[in-house]
Amino acid sequence: MEKLRAAINLYPTRIKEETENMEKLRAAINLYPTYLTMMDEMARYTFDDMILWVLAAFKDNENMLLSYQERFLYFLVDEFQDTSGSQNQLLKYLIDYWEAPNVFVVGDDDQSIYSFQDANVENIMNFNRQYEKNIKKVVLTENYRSTQIILDVAKKLIEHNKERIVNTDNSLDKNLLSANPKLAAIQITPEIIEYPNSAHEAICIANEIAELISKGTSPRDIAVIYRNHRQVEDLVTYLEKKKIGINMKRNTNLLELPFVNKILKILEFIASENDTAYSGDELLFEILHFDFFTIPALDIARISLEVSQKNYGNRREKFSIRLAISQQTDGVSDLFTQAEINETKRVSRVLEGLITKMNNVTLQELFEEVVREAGILNYIINSPDKPWLMQVLTAIFSFIKSETRKDPDITLQRLLDMIHTMQKHSIRIEMQKVITSENGVNLMTAHGSKGTEYEYIYIIGCNRSVWDEKNSAGTRTFKLPDNLSANKNEVDDLEESRRLFYVGLTRAKTHLAISYPLKDSNDKNLERSSFLGEIVESNEITEVKKQAEESTLIEFLELQYTAKAIPQIELIDKVYINKLLENYSLSVTHLSNYLECPIKFYYQNLIRVPAAKSESMAFGSAIHSTLQALFEKMKDNNNTFPNKQTMLNDYTVYMHRNRESFTKEQFKRRLEYGEKILPAYYDFYINKWNKIVSLELNIRNVEVKGVPLNGKLDKLEFDGKKVNVVDYKTGRYDNAKKKLVPPNESAPVGGDYWRQAVFYKILLDNQKRNDWVAETSEFDFIEPVKDEYKKEKLNISEQDIEIVTKQITDTWHKIQNHEFNKGCGKEDCHWCNFVKDNELHVALHEAVDEE
Repeated sequence: MEKLRAAINLYPTRIKEETENMEKLRAAINLYPTYLTMMDEMARYTFDDMILWVLAAFKDNENMLLSYQERFLYFLVDEFQDTSGSQNQLLKYLIDYWEAPNVFVVGDDDQSIYSFQDANVENIMNFNRQYEKNIKKVVLTENYRSTQIILDVAKKLIEHNKERIVNTDNSLDKNLLSANPKLAAIQITPEIIEYPNSAHEAICIANEIAELISKGTSPRDIAVIYRNHRQVEDLVTYLEKKKIGINMKRNTNLLELPFVNKILKILEFIASENDTAYSGDELLFEILHFDFFTIPALDIARISLEVSQKNYGNRREKFSIRLAISQQTDGVSDLFTQAEINETKRVSRVLEGLITKMNNVTLQELFEEVVREAGILNYIINSPDKPWLMQVLTAIFSFIKSETRKDPDITLQRLLDMIHTMQKHSIRIEMQKVITSENGVNLMTAHGSKGTEYEYIYIIGCNRSVWDEKNSAGTRTFKLPDNLSANKNEVDDLEESRRLFYVGLTRAKTHLAISYPLKDSNDKNLERSSFLGEIVESNEITEVKKQAEESTLIEFLELQYTAKAIPQIELIDKVYINKLLENYSLSVTHLSNYLECPIKFYYQNLIRVPAAKSESMAFGSAIHSTLQALFEKMKDNNNTFPNKQTMLNDYTVYMHRNRESFTKEQFKRRLEYGEKILPAYYDFYINKWNKIVSLELNIRNVEVKGVPLNGKLDKLEFDGKKVNVVDYKTGRYDNAKKKLVPPNESAPVGGDYWRQAVFYKILLDNQKRNDWVAETSEFDFIEPVKDEYKKEKLNISEQDIEIVTKQITDTWHKIQNHEFNKGCGKEDCHWCNFVKDNELHVALHEAVDEE
């Protein structure tokens, strides 16, 4: 028992992971009958189903099994090491009639690399044991592909595996001999090459390939082998720069392609405007920038600014970009030349026509109209990537046709909601992107290389994190409990990875180069694969260090800017900007936006691009308003809170006020969710709330070190002059925790919630109207975690105040100097990607890690 307690204390993380795995498995088990019913109703089945149905039929119908056993007398199984458990069971059914069946299997246990498809090296070992008395074994030791040096290096590696049939059967000898007389005289030693980082590796390999080709080697005789597709992206870019053709296949998720997302945004705009007129301006702003159209970016910025200025302080009617470009109202038309007006009017007519047609055509017809009328087809025809874009367009249209066949009544909004759900949960729409060149270098994964052979083999990115550790990214498997696993012999992940590396080594005929970088693209240290240390034990391998020339490295880095660099944009007129900054006051939202990405600040807070409330934002707004009303009614009713029903009535009212921000399904779901969590929240805190409060406090005209500040605080709780600032938060508590931390290595400027807490204290400490003492800031999370409501209270230190004050002053001076034309360059930054996807940048700059 003591050992058990010690183990539990030692491995809390492992226990948590196993618990989560079992909960995930339990959810899948509960869903499985529904899945089977749905598959049956749609008359669909998988490849595995075909095998399982046959197994079930053989098990339940002995006469049928006997019929097939008598019909087939001889069996040949190729690639036996790749057969799955169900395939092996099928073979067993067919040959079990005979004590010594006529079965011939061909396989290599050292090349068993498909455990993720339920193929296991144990299959060969079990077969050997079962028919040990009658089996005849033939070992093919003559190799006609590789030189002896390469075979010896591969042998040195694979001998570190324990799961090998030669380790259990002394009668077998797998010492391969090079039997090709043409290779006998070739004594080229394989190399292990160390590079300073992944950029040097890509450059040097590309240059070596270019040199080989210039000396007469056919590109078709050269192959680059890697574990994951992302490892080869830089090399592909550089080879294309050198005009070297490539051949490769890779699976692409259509929902991650900018081209597809542009089409989806047009569909979202149509659905939004059809549901509630003038509600999709934030989408329209981006759509106007699409390269399907030719409206200058600066003019779109000006019209957005004009619209936001007309809306400022105007609560009676909402002026919108859609209305502006459709009516060409006074003031707006002056922003454009006549040619630009014509293009803007054309785009306006197209979009207005699509909105009108939405309810009068089928979903398939609407998609065709969008492709044709919005200029997408014309864009594809004139693109150098025409073949690929046509494949993508066909694939996304096929997906839509498939969904409409399943449900002929599906609406555009329901389709979009489904796609959003797929994106949220990383459910892919797969399409294989095939890049072919008549005379190109071959790029392939180690799994994809099986069965191939080339004169020159480069195995790249040979680091421990890539090759040695379990490669499970993107898999959607369920882990069975140990006592339920059909395979009692656990697959050794390291041994399977070693077999995969062995497959890569043995693709080489004469030349083999194995390389690894010391650092990745983010300058993080990497450790080389343990497999390299194992093959170094062979005397027939050379270890060298290489690096690219500085001039070549600079050229290479320039190619990386498009994907990773900081984009720089052209700003609207300085006169406009100076006018906007005349009476500018800094809020914590603006501060956090600037620190996150200066371009985000420019678009959202300066130009004030229309931003519709998202579903989560609108839900949060309704919750905030409900709780504000709850406390206001308490104060108006002699410090007595209204009952829960009154609170829920208010919630319903505020949800309806934000109705335009929800689809029908979203509104129903969020309304029900709020009605579920608010009563429980009320019961949990009704006897704990401080009733001495100030609500929705607007603080303006505060100045700190010459910087004007403003802020709006949800609630202030008082204990005499002492103040606790309360801010309501909706959303997942687990996602919020990282926003509560002060600056650290992974978050150099600190979390947004931490900064908000410090900013509010600075506001209260510097306001002149009251002598309050801001002691703490508290974040009140309205959505429960397993029926438990969470609060996080922060005590603000002098160091915190010093850090945020510096952030305030530095940001203020940068804003005044118009330093918001460069983005952050982060891969997940919406505005940086918006700029790069639509080619709005005037320059790209290398991202430099902050100290």
